[in-house]
Amino acid sequence: MGKVVVALAAGCAVAACVVASVMVGRSVRRRRAWRRVVRLLEELEEGCATPVGRLRQVVDAMAVEMHAGLASEGGSKLKMLLTYVHELPTGKEKGTYYALDLGGTNFRVLRVQLGGQRSAIIGHDLDRQPIPQNLMTSTSEELFDFIATLLKDFVEREEKGPITSQQESRELGFTFSFPVKQTSSSSGYLIKWTKGFAVEDMVGRDVSECLQQAISRKGLDMRVAVLINDTVGTLALGHYDDEDTVAAVIFGKGTNACYLERADAIIKCQGLLTTSGGMVVNMEWGNFWSSHLPRTSYDIDLDADSPNPNDQGFEKMISGMYLGDIVRRVILQMSQESDVFGPVSSKLHVPFILRTPLMAAMHEDDSPNLTEVARVLKDTLEIPDAPLNIRKLVVNICDVVTCRAARLAAAGIVGILKKIGRDGSGGIAGGKMKVGSKSKMMRRTVVAVEGGMYTNYTMFREYLNEAMEEILGEDVAPYVVIKTTEDGSGIGAALLAASHSASPTVDIE
Repeated sequence: MGKVVVALAAGCAVAACVVASVMVGRSVRRRRAWRRVVRLLEELEEGCATPVGRLRQVVDAMAVEMHAGLASEGGSKLKMLLTYVHELPTGKEKGTYYALDLGGTNFRVLRVQLGGQRSAIIGHDLDRQPIPQNLMTSTSEELFDFIATLLKDFVEREEKGPITSQQESRELGFTFSFPVKQTSSSSGYLIKWTKGFAVEDMVGRDVSECLQQAISRKGLDMRVAVLINDTVGTLALGHYDDEDTVAAVIFGKGTNACYLERADAIIKCQGLLTTSGGMVVNMEWGNFWSSHLPRTSYDIDLDADSPNPNDQGFEKMISGMYLGDIVRRVILQMSQESDVFGPVSSKLHVPFILRTPLMAAMHEDDSPNLTEVARVLKDTLEIPDAPLNIRKLVVNICDVVTCRAARLAAAGIVGILKKIGRDGSGGIAGGKMKVGSKSKMMRRTVVAVEGGMYTNYTMFREYLNEAMEEILGEDVAPYVVIKTTEDGSGIGAALLAASHSASPTVDIE
């Protein structure tokens, strides 16, 4: 009996040792796995670092590329496209103007009434219509006849009666968000279709002329006064509200910027004559690139897997289309190198499954247990039961990626200001600003900003504004204002129709 007891005791001791050994082993493995993901996070933080010194290098690179793009065609990654828009709204415009916004599978028609005083938009009416799938691959005549028919219906509804030939001509601003080679403020040739459109007989043709012909076929007395993209519309709306507005930036799924340049600085088009002495330049800044941009292995892989590798490098680091996918790639890497997320979810291999709005919702989750983070991980990435420390890890990943994006976006804006002498380094008011100089030497500068990344994503907005202050410094920053606009592609187009309705066109000597 004693031997049995001893044997049982020995067996229990061995079992206890085995259990303890297993538990210690698991604990050691968990610590090792956690150290691996922490190391990956630290590497991400280091790779995405944007100290103010680096940001100023990006500022300088942006300004240099802008100079190069203005000097010659193909001289820079920045296309620096001439828009031939030289008269921005002043606030004195009066009358009723129309806008047509075609930028995707829907188009919008607007009627805007202007009261002749700055910011005096008496009212505006809007109609949104889907474009039938078959018309997206049909002929130019069928597509624009469909649009012109609905445009005429809209005008008749708003003007309370059928259109007669005796009525005065109406002016239309046309926002066309597809690649176009502009030839005047109201005309341009389609380079290629995107966003699912494939109307082959349109490529190489004047977009405005196609619309104008369709309008005429429908018996509508309306002139296409301007052809623009959404960024130029944002600048117009910003300038209408505030005459100190000199640039506009879109931060949405994509990103772009435009600004008002001196005509004599556009070297690649010497002899350019405008009544105002300036012209709006469409930068297409999504394609900006510099060795000073902090690029990680995740960015390299994202670019290689994209439909346009080695293209739109800046956009892929700062725009809403891509930030969520960068975060997905980081989580995938961590899952493959450790088991802290559990078995590797198949959803982590799906490109763009983590959209940036979902990433923003996790980033800005302020609940004690990060319940929104847990929900997105479970519902979107199929990572259930993530403990709190893992949820906090995910928030940190989102923070690193968003912080880099916003700070680089700020550097891009300051790069524009540097090019036009509004950053304080080469001279606000024509000379380098000295510390202690009187504030009357400073010029107030406004940048119009539109898009959900800035208006809806609080952390992105705060990081961008903070970086602007760091780069510009305490003496200059108070004189640079970021102002949000709403519907530059619609209202802005109508405003440009008003400002260009009686102005002469641009000539080249």
